[in-house]
Amino acid sequence: MLTSIVRPMVKAQIKLLAQTQATKITLVKIIAKWLGFLGVSAEVTHLDTAEGKIQVSLTVSQPEASEHQDWQRIIENIKNSKTPSSRLESEVFQVPTHLQNKYQRLLAYSIQINHTEGIIHWESIYPKLKLLGIEESAILGIKTALKVPQDIERLVKDLDAEVAALALSQTATIALFDQHVNPEEYQVLQTLIEVMSQNRA
Repeated sequence: MLTSIVRPMVKAQIKLLAQTQATKITLVKIIAKWLGFLGVSAEVTHLDTAEGKIQVSLTVSQPEASEHQDWQRIIENIKNSKTPSSRLESEVFQVPTHLQNKYQRLLAYSIQINHTEGIIHWESIYPKLKLLGIEESAILGIKTALKVPQDIERLVKDLDAEVAALALSQTATIALFDQHVNPEEYQVLQTLIEVMSQNRA
């Protein structure tokens, strides 16, 4: 089941990267996610430390699930990027203001279906959301959204492709909080992949 989720997700992300001029910026954020995805061959070429952090350089080969022309477009976009490496962190994709509530509710829904027993312990969820790099204001929005049932069909209606891609990545990580993908989690991941495909059509 995990393979059938991860490979389409990687393919969808490759498609989005091929169509954005911010390829270099976007790739910096999702490359860490790729390390655990099936079908991606990543080689560490440099490892160092600086200011209490670990610096890693990687060489990433074309994912098995992707198309050669998309991969070549990504390589060309990176070559032609005028964004200095020092600015990559400050220019990562941000969820548009008018979609932030929907994004937060999507992640709340992912948490709700991850806890099939219906009991959610916020004190254990909060640090995991922080590790995902979610801003404090968004985490508070997720906490509020957890108090009521969410409707996935309403949440994905008119959803932007890039927001769907970000939600897909975060939702996949949430689904694996318990090292298991249940049928409801599988369905929401597939739904987000379909939303991204429709947006590209």
